[in-house]
Amino acid sequence: MSASTTMTGYGVSTGLASAPLIRMTPPVITDPCGTPGDDPEHEVQRVRQALAQVAEQLAAIEASGTTGAILEAGAAMAGDPALVQAAADHIGQGLPTAHSLSLAVDGYCSQLESLGGYMAERATDLRDIRNRAVALLLGVPMPGIPRPGHPFILAAEDLSPADTAGLADSEAVGLLTERGGPTSHTAILARSLGLPAVVGCCEAATLSDGTPVILDGEAGTVEAHPSSERRQQALEHARSRQQPRTHGPGRTADQHAIALLANIGTPRDASRAARADNEGVGLFRTEFLFLDRREAPTVDEQIHAYTQVFTAFTGRVVTVRTLDAGSDKPLPFLRLPAEDNPALGVRGLRTSTIEPGILETQLKALVAAQQRTGVQMKVMAPMVSTAQEAAQFADLARGHGVQTVGIMIEVPSAALLAHEVLRHVDFASIGTNDLAQYTLAADRTAHTLAHLLDPWQPALLTLISQVCSAARALGRPVGVCGEAAADPLLAPVLAGLGVSSLSMAAPAVAAVRDALARLTLHECKELATGALSAGEPRTARRMSGTFLGAASERQEA
Repeated sequence: MSASTTMTGYGVSTGLASAPLIRMTPPVITDPCGTPGDDPEHEVQRVRQALAQVAEQLAAIEASGTTGAILEAGAAMAGDPALVQAAADHIGQGLPTAHSLSLAVDGYCSQLESLGGYMAERATDLRDIRNRAVALLLGVPMPGIPRPGHPFILAAEDLSPADTAGLADSEAVGLLTERGGPTSHTAILARSLGLPAVVGCCEAATLSDGTPVILDGEAGTVEAHPSSERRQQALEHARSRQQPRTHGPGRTADQHAIALLANIGTPRDASRAARADNEGVGLFRTEFLFLDRREAPTVDEQIHAYTQVFTAFTGRVVTVRTLDAGSDKPLPFLRLPAEDNPALGVRGLRTSTIEPGILETQLKALVAAQQRTGVQMKVMAPMVSTAQEAAQFADLARGHGVQTVGIMIEVPSAALLAHEVLRHVDFASIGTNDLAQYTLAADRTAHTLAHLLDPWQPALLTLISQVCSAARALGRPVGVCGEAAADPLLAPVLAGLGVSSLSMAAPAVAAVRDALARLTLHECKELATGALSAGEPRTARRMSGTFLGAASERQEA
């Protein structure tokens, strides 16, 4: 019997799972020395048909929110005629058909990865399209989620959005990947599915199929070959964690309110989140209306879409983020210039300096939808860097009839000068993903830099503390809508720093509410002080876990 070993990664979706590990069905590696087809035109047609079939498969997968939006984008990529033409060029040089498609996709992936940011993340989606199309061309089993007939923990180098969406109706009880970090799409999608997940665990590559493991998505640990007694304890612990201990509005043990809200991305996403136990929406991403379009949506289209979302949350608050596009998320109708460093380019609110009509139309549509539904609407702008930008956005939004105006704090300049920036608006929401990226100078898509993107980084917590202090002095509420909000260990720290609301994937709300209810506000402040002085993320996380564990034992005694 093998000895028990524990390895660590990044715990990105809370929960405990105990089951045998099973790896993803690997994709086929194409052979450059294979036999080419006799008729190049026929081979090109086969490529076209395979890609069209993949596009149909992706479009047919039922998924909501971020997952659904990514799959829709993937289907559009598979249907791009330029991809067929690139494969046809290689076929014309006498190369085998499947390998020609692989080379075409690899070329596009290199271009996407050179752009960085959002576009680099799309390379994973494109490789998934290649793997599926190659399987069709060669007549071999499709790579993807295994179906062993019993619960299992899925292991992979990384997961594509299509793979992750397929988990919803599988027997997978946990996710383990060798790559990825706290802000990767795999992490975001795992949270939206409510599956325990550990990413960025390089040692997972040493585990073979069938290895019994205990995966802790909160601690970020994976225990291989645990004893039968340890497995039984883990299963009992997992069952107890699955039962929420609290319900209703977020509160600390001494009834200090911390609003618990949901992040949503589409009307269908809103419908699901609205049925869950939360206090509204803390981040409504509006990009779904704009991505993959040649022309901007009309005001009537936008009113219809926003009305759908607002109606689902009647009586609750909905916080809307205006279009966050540009630079690394280019939209054809924005006509933005090419940039050498897109992560620091024209994006978010900055796009309104070039195309002001896009923002004005969106504000007009939002106010019209709010008037139809009576929802408690708040509107905030992304990527605000200066007090002048905050003032200009506030004037514009109020001029269109928006009653509650805010900004996202995602760049260090806005955090450092929060006492000036927040004078012009009614509230702020901290986007911890981008704030970590810009504070630590670490690309969100760079797997080797995942440790710098850890939301427990003391520099990031210090900036959050500064924003909360400035907001408290001005009487402005501050929330967190980045991935940090979904961490039950970090939530009490954020409350102790002065955050008044937390917005996350809807399935994560229950665990965060339970964690907050274990501690008084004074204890949260003690925890926050300790995290700020811990010096490094691992120590701060361990301290919070110990603190919360002790509080839980006191309550159960």
